[in-house]
Amino acid sequence: MTQKTKTTSELIFGEEVYKIIGAAIEVHRELGPGFLESVYEEALQIESQRRNIPHKAQFKIRIRYKDIQLNRFFIADFIAYERILLELKSTSQLTAIDEAQLLNYLKATSMPVGLLINFGSKGKLEWRRYINPNRSSKFCFA
Repeated sequence: MTQKTKTTSELIFGEEVYKIIGAAIEVHRELGPGFLESVYEEALQIESQRRNIPHKAQFKIRIRYKDIQLNRFFIADFIAYERILLELKSTSQLTAIDEAQLLNYLKATSMPVGLLINFGSKGKLEWRRYINPNRSSKFCFA
């Protein structure tokens, strides 16, 4: 049995993810591995501006317990197109802890798509795309 590969237009926010990953690849190609995460974040902001990718960096994600907003919050690295959450890393390889962090952020925001991007890997950019099974139209930002 063969599995049909979805085209970019068939994926949830496929075109947008394609543009974001293109920008991240350019940052990785230009800087290579070895810098701090904050350097890649700033470079990705510049590259996103050049490519007309709407984005916000370092934003608070509020957590709700039942109907009460908690005092605790997460600070996510990047959001693009107001619907795609990016968690940036600069490590030798992504781990289950990195994945859990992104999945928690997706759960807290109900955003439909999350990208885990690692600029620290040698060779090509390492990235993973996640779909939030609990997505809805409401987001919870500070």
